[in-house]
Amino acid sequence: MVKGLSGALAKQGVDVTILTTNSNGDVGQPPLDVPLETPIQQDGYTVIYFPCSPFRRYKFSLDLLRWLGKNAANYDIAHIHALFSPVSTAAARVARSHSLPYILRPLGTLDPADLRKKRYLKQIYAKLWEKENIAKAAAIHFTSPQEAKISHRFGAETQDMIVPLGVSLPHPFPAIGTAREHWQIPPQKPLIVFLSRIEPKKGLNLLFPALEALIEQGIDFHFALAGANPQDPDYEKQIREIIAQSPLHQRTTITGFIGGADKVGLLQDADLFVLPSYYENFGIAVAEAMAAGTAVVISDQVHIWPNVKAGDAGWVTTCDVEALTNTLKSALQDPEQWQIKGQNAQTYTQNHYSWDAIATQTCQEYQKILARKNTANVAQ
Repeated sequence: MVKGLSGALAKQGVDVTILTTNSNGDVGQPPLDVPLETPIQQDGYTVIYFPCSPFRRYKFSLDLLRWLGKNAANYDIAHIHALFSPVSTAAARVARSHSLPYILRPLGTLDPADLRKKRYLKQIYAKLWEKENIAKAAAIHFTSPQEAKISHRFGAETQDMIVPLGVSLPHPFPAIGTAREHWQIPPQKPLIVFLSRIEPKKGLNLLFPALEALIEQGIDFHFALAGANPQDPDYEKQIREIIAQSPLHQRTTITGFIGGADKVGLLQDADLFVLPSYYENFGIAVAEAMAAGTAVVISDQVHIWPNVKAGDAGWVTTCDVEALTNTLKSALQDPEQWQIKGQNAQTYTQNHYSWDAIATQTCQEYQKILARKNTANVAQ
């Protein structure tokens, strides 16, 4: 997300510098092999990587924070992505100490369902640090009105900005049928794809019984499960075992993690994309499926759902096995509708989720923040 937005902002004349660490994703991965503390030019913006030290596990970097403190005066706004992350928390405090307006993007961490994870630790963390960061932020960046509506702010009054995520897909698209051929999925069989991180909140405990019910009703389809969870391999293993013991196993392809052209090819070859999550602050995988021209079936807890409705890009259901079963059945029995909705989805994405459109909205929000700062300075 950060790179896509930065490139689009740079095209609009914004001088963007990304500060990040050499952490390589999940625990156990070796650090990125990149130059450290050296500006790297990329797609019109600058990236500077810093070593994780002294707490590599938490992706913390004192060098990053020192650099920000020394150079804060050279920037107009800091756009900080993540809460409850020590380096992001500290970066907000550094920005504030140098009178640099900062925006916080919570990435769904203020959702009450997410706050229940490690509940007491987060309450202590918020009381010590994050509540003040939230209260004194120039804006909180939510990606949907629903995310802003339900997010818990620990009693702080906030200035919200609502800007969705953008979608980056390769062009040209892979040839139609490439993914089906690769995964040996019959070309004429309706293909339902789930593509996301494999974790409990994604609603697989709703999806599997719904698909099994469709099998019992004699409805033909093939199911592709794409995704992984390196942080919880036991859960991922459990999901694989459930499928192996289910009537689904004869008509299911498990791809594991896929990205790039492989991901786009699978989304493009799908007839329906399904994500019955219990909560999603936005649902970027849904937007990617829409961009690939695929109709979507999602729950009303995936907060992109009003856009799916507005664009007539698919079906929205509740987090209920029976409702999901009926929705999937209705969709599968009307190929003309899934094709029409897939075309609508692609058009809606091009108009609303291109990075150029997102950058324009973001620049407008930046200008509002700077105008408020100037007004406050004049008043003083």
